Amino acid sequence: MSKIDQYNRQNKWIFVVLQSVLIALLWFASQLSGWSLLFAALPFSFLGLTNYALIHEACHGCLHTKKRYNDLMGCTASWLFPVSFSFMSVAHKVHHINNRTDNEMFDYYYPDDNLLLKYAQWYSILIGIYPPIIPVGSIIMACTPWIFWLKPWQTAKSSSIIFDQTLFTAEVLRKIRLEVVLGICFWLLLFFVLDLDLFSVSILYIAFWFNWSTRQYVTHAFSKRDVLQGAYNLKVSQLMACIFLNGHWDLVHHNYPNARWQELPEMGTKSREPIAYWPQYFKQWLGPRKNKEIAPAAMKDIY
Repeated sequence: MSKIDQYNRQNKWIFVVLQSVLIALLWFASQLSGWSLLFAALPFSFLGLTNYALIHEACHGCLHTKKRYNDLMGCTASWLFPVSFSFMSVAHKVHHINNRTDNEMFDYYYPDDNLLLKYAQWYSILIGIYPPIIPVGSIIMACTPWIFWLKPWQTAKSSSIIFDQTLFTAEVLRKIRLEVVLGICFWLLLFFVLDLDLFSVSILYIAFWFNWSTRQYVTHAFSKRDVLQGAYNLKVSQLMACIFLNGHWDLVHHNYPNARWQELPEMGTKSREPIAYWPQYFKQWLGPRKNKEIAPAAMKDIY
């Protein structure tokens, strides 16, 4: 069996087991109350990071070499975020193309920036306010995409690149609509069959969204303003490396976006030395810094 076939098989097993465990935790949490919810919320918040790593892998077409399997697993995993897979794929590609440009500069500010808005944007990422907006964005894009073509979205630095109308072709919008409808059916089925408790499910997602969001920019914060080199490799424990599916090798990933997660550690031996995770993480809480670097130009594509 070739390495690629091994990766495909490994990813399929991780996908099946992980989806089963996450759904089981949703059911388990619905049987609990009070502080006992932590017994479900804590593992859910970390396994949700692995589920996102699968979505990320699928966004790059690396979860499975056969596109139909890659997209099916990516789509199903995305329902547990929850987000439209096609919507996430567009946004992630935009991230790679615009990394560390002015449109994706959250950790630095210019003298003429609105500091109140800059700090609000930065800390909304760190404390987990940002993630709940993502599923809402998927629904709006599916139902009324024209809202994102309006001036406020098209003039703001970050939203103008994500909601570039040329990226959301008729085919992409059709996929987003189908994924949103199927995602809603998926969740209605879970609530009906498993008799899920809305409050318990909400607690699990608050825990996951905070855990996911507070880590989202740690591999980029205060890194070099360069589209390809503007990221860090981080030192983490072996357990967290498994949970992240080696996502802590983010500089390697930006240099080689089509490399599979299984390949990153070996490729990392030829990359920049990893830096310690926790000092880098806590550095973010000091807030944005004044920019002293020239903004890089966005790339045309990553593939």
